Amino acid sequence: MTKTRQIININELEYQEWSHGNRFEGRMGEIAGEIGAKKLGYNLTIVPAGKRAFPFHSHHVNEEMFYVLEGSGEIRIGAETCPIKAGDFINCPAGGPETGHQIVNTMDDGELKYLAVSTSLYPEICQYPDTGKKLIRHYWPAGQDNGEETLRIILKEGEGQVDYWEGEE
Repeated sequence: MTKTRQIININELEYQEWSHGNRFEGRMGEIAGEIGAKKLGYNLTIVPAGKRAFPFHSHHVNEEMFYVLEGSGEIRIGAETCPIKAGDFINCPAGGPETGHQIVNTMDDGELKYLAVSTSLYPEICQYPDTGKKLIRHYWPAGQDNGEETLRIILKEGEGQVDYWEGEE
């Protein structure tokens, strides 16, 4: 049995990269799974100048906290937009559209880097108020149903199942 290590250095993170259209781009280094976390999820997210990593969304089950490590930008929370900078802690509680959030790198040059921490409760339901989508997501614990199988369904009223990036241009 391989023992999961409990410490990882930021320089050892492996990043998943993505981009979509002209507005979305990012890199995310998974931390929680690498060090065996079970009840909290955490990652390092890096967003290039002028981009956002994810669409505006809310979590109905999980609470998130962000800590800005480097750079500046803004966060939209519900109907408000607030400036953010290195050293800021940001709380995004579970709820509906009023707790929806999206972080944007508003700099002309340079990366916005933040640590994202969240509870890891499943099933999770996310809502995308700008596009009318809802995401249902579930992870099965290791050892059940052939390991960590994921259920991920994205629905849009009147259209049925859609792609994650549907309507996000």
